[in-house]
Amino acid sequence: MHALEALKYVGLNHYLALSGLVFTMGMIAVLLRRNVIVILMGVELMLNGVNIAFVAFGYHMGDIHGQLMVFFVMTVAAAEAGVGLALAVTVFKQFKKVDIKSFEQLKG
Repeated sequence: MHALEALKYVGLNHYLALSGLVFTMGMIAVLLRRNVIVILMGVELMLNGVNIAFVAFGYHMGDIHGQLMVFFVMTVAAAEAGVGLALAVTVFKQFKKVDIKSFEQLKG
């Protein structure tokens, strides 16, 4: 079976299941880990799960708004990664570790 023919049998529910799985993996990483880098990667996974759902709904409904929202989410993800990594570098310079508990010591 050709790969493009196999895509005919992949429906909206498959994409939504994949979206939910990716989002859940990101949420677990955010909730259970204490390393800031892993938490940032978890947030990226959550945003990518949302992007899969946007693209799937956009394709299913024949509308381009889902794909346009993906560009917006990717922009927000890039900004989040930049700010988050800058904060992580600052905390690492101060405390020599990137544990999330270190952020509590940054209070005034």
